[in-house]
Amino acid sequence: MSKVVLSLLVDNQAGVLSRIAGLFSRRGYNIDSLTVGETENPDHSRMTVVTSGEPEVLEQIEKQLGKLIDVIEIKVLPDDQSVCRELILLKVAATAEERQQIIAIADIFRAKIVDVAVDSIMIELTGNETKLAAFIKLLEKFHIKELARTGITGLSRGCMN
Repeated sequence: MSKVVLSLLVDNQAGVLSRIAGLFSRRGYNIDSLTVGETENPDHSRMTVVTSGEPEVLEQIEKQLGKLIDVIEIKVLPDDQSVCRELILLKVAATAEERQQIIAIADIFRAKIVDVAVDSIMIELTGNETKLAAFIKLLEKFHIKELARTGITGLSRGCMN
């Protein structure tokens, strides 16, 4: 089973997200991650869709997306030719004794402390999936109270079209 990150340039109008998600659900394809946002041109949005499957299935997904009238452009974002990031927010239980340890781990990962309460710390971290997984693993011993992830977003490197 392979994973693919697709960057879709789509029309920025109502119903586009629903049509794309519907394509996946009608055919039984899974969306591992989905992010959407307006681009430098307010008429277009950029969708980053992460999905997995056998190579033939992934090829079929790409072809089916290309048939949708709202899809302007599709790019596959290979690891070595793109930059992909995800944002996480974690709320970690923290006693007075644990607080310095948690802050030290956050510093190592260049994470940002965004909120401090009597019994918890909220941390923001941006990075690739491997970095985020390692960070979460180190913080598990402190009891992660809440975790929110944005999903992967990415662009191709350099002048590649």
